[in-house]
Amino acid sequence: MNALTGTALSLCILATTATAAKLPTNTVRGEYLEARTVDVYTGPCFANGEVGQTGRLAVMGWHIQKGTFNGVNLDGLSVVGVIRAKNTLGDWMEASNAAKAVMIVDEKATPEQQLALKAFARKMAGDLLSDVVRTEIQPISFSMKDNSVHSRTAEMTAGTMARIATRPLTGDDRICHNEDVWYQPLAQVDHAMPAFTTANSFDGKGLGETWSYPEKRSSFVATFNLEN
Repeated sequence: MNALTGTALSLCILATTATAAKLPTNTVRGEYLEARTVDVYTGPCFANGEVGQTGRLAVMGWHIQKGTFNGVNLDGLSVVGVIRAKNTLGDWMEASNAAKAVMIVDEKATPEQQLALKAFARKMAGDLLSDVVRTEIQPISFSMKDNSVHSRTAEMTAGTMARIATRPLTGDDRICHNEDVWYQPLAQVDHAMPAFTTANSFDGKGLGETWSYPEKRSSFVATFNLEN
């Protein structure tokens, strides 16, 4: 290698390194709620009776306590995804389960933050939010008792369109007495606890149906920490 070629190669490496250093990084942490229309904490007797019959619908929401996604600061903002799938969500027998979604974005977000919130939600939920048929801008409130996932008492409201509320599971919620976590959360999370659903509703346009599906063992209360 002659001196000229070596110099050119060095310059290319420096340019590539400089470009890579400027790429946006994603570091986002916060709280997550999910409610489905099927028991996620259950025994085989109930699960086998529900799979293929119900559980096509879900509401999921993220509250970002602190973080940046695609170079955009998202501290204190929230985003909600509402899903209607073809079949029971989380059924391992279904290799492909086409879903349509409505996304609800925090009204406090700027246009740039709205785009970043939608990209973040797609990153966390994958294919479930790949076909978004409608996007709404709404006020979103998000609370978790004692700021702890272990309390399992949480609530999320997205305007008048969607709501989740949960409480801890108790001994009275065990029917088969061999219950366990039958389904896993629909999104990437760090730590999730199953919870009893006291509210799970969607009253908006875009999915061809609305619902209210409380009083089930159908929720997850979780935290997330994305770094890449």
